[in-house]
Amino acid sequence: MKWASSICGPDGLNATSDDLSSAIGDCLYSLRTKLAASSVTGGEERARADIITVGEERARADQIDLLIGFVTPHFADLYADIPRMIAEQEPAFKGVFIGCSAAGLIGGGQEIEQQPCIAFTAAHLPNVSIKPFYLSDAMLPASTSSKEEYEQKIGVIDSDNPSFILLPDPFSFRLDEFLHGIDQHFPESVKLGGLASGAHAPGGNALFMNDRAFNSGLVGVALSGNIVVDTVVAQGCKPIGSPHVITRAQRHILFELDAEPAIMVLKRTIDGLSGFDLELAKEAIFLGLVMDESKDDYQAGDFLIRNILGIEQTTGALVIGEVLDKTLTVQFHIRDAATSADDLRFLLKEYKEQHVDNAQSEVRGALLFSCLGRGAQLYGRANHDSDCFRDYLGPLPIGGFFCNGEIGPVGRSTYIHGYTSSFGIFREKESRC
Repeated sequence: MKWASSICGPDGLNATSDDLSSAIGDCLYSLRTKLAASSVTGGEERARADIITVGEERARADQIDLLIGFVTPHFADLYADIPRMIAEQEPAFKGVFIGCSAAGLIGGGQEIEQQPCIAFTAAHLPNVSIKPFYLSDAMLPASTSSKEEYEQKIGVIDSDNPSFILLPDPFSFRLDEFLHGIDQHFPESVKLGGLASGAHAPGGNALFMNDRAFNSGLVGVALSGNIVVDTVVAQGCKPIGSPHVITRAQRHILFELDAEPAIMVLKRTIDGLSGFDLELAKEAIFLGLVMDESKDDYQAGDFLIRNILGIEQTTGALVIGEVLDKTLTVQFHIRDAATSADDLRFLLKEYKEQHVDNAQSEVRGALLFSCLGRGAQLYGRANHDSDCFRDYLGPLPIGGFFCNGEIGPVGRSTYIHGYTSSFGIFREKESRC
């Protein structure tokens, strides 16, 4: 298994067909040389063209089994041409291609936001089944559909234990309903991804699958076989106060915590803060829902973070951006650049200790689906989350984009997140000797 990532732009990249086609060719050439060099040197960072000594057959386009691409809205008029341009630049490419439009891109060690660029991540995946699929909203299986109906629509079976990369359009697809169904019928499968970004109205985004481009629905790929997809979902918050038990709630409405009015518990929590935490709480406060009630102590990653949308005027109850019917324990949270950075570092350190230091197979590459509200806008500098990932896991290829919502698991269920970085980390199931 080999991964590589590349990004082209913004310097010298204009919104013309010739420039875009040439940039696609440059990116794909970069990916080929990195994949070929990694066969010799063992890592993307050492994949320099001047040290490649393998034969030309090592760098053929058919070495790319999976190609994932993202393009900024500066090229919106050319979205439909992108699959053709890839085929023209790489006529020997016979793998699977998926991708989407994005307001900011991640690849080649960079995060570029709000500027014209394209980014591709490529993988050579021996002994891995790669099944692309497209669903329009009308094709979405009904909530009462059987496992067999879901398997038929997606083209894979649950017993293969596939992992899913999902790229939906935010305007035209009932993603919550789809995630509920796929969690139910593929309970052990990993699902991660991000909602296409860059457009402000329906029909403005692009989704790509092989030789086709869509402006609605969902594209995805199912990976099974000799591959493991681990996830790190960093929601960027820290808890304040103490955990509380929900004693009265109805769907999105939170009436009571610990048999007290929820608004009073919130007020007491805020009154117990001081300094910078108090200032953050005055700006925005969130509710963390515990996903695993069996734990005695809750840490980052144990909560599903949801917005407090407002106060119900007649009762003083809190309106929460999540159905609360099955939740028992919650805790209030705050968020800023420092808490987001601390949360990410904690989760990556924990992942490294649990999965890398003692792993039988090494990490080969990663995808990052990050919120539009993170990046330089949050941290005041570019490349923060990519750099943090490499600080803990080394100079691995990482690609992705800034999303209109991030998809990733918390506990055993999959959710749409905000202000989150959702990482998919790829390694072989069976390590080669």
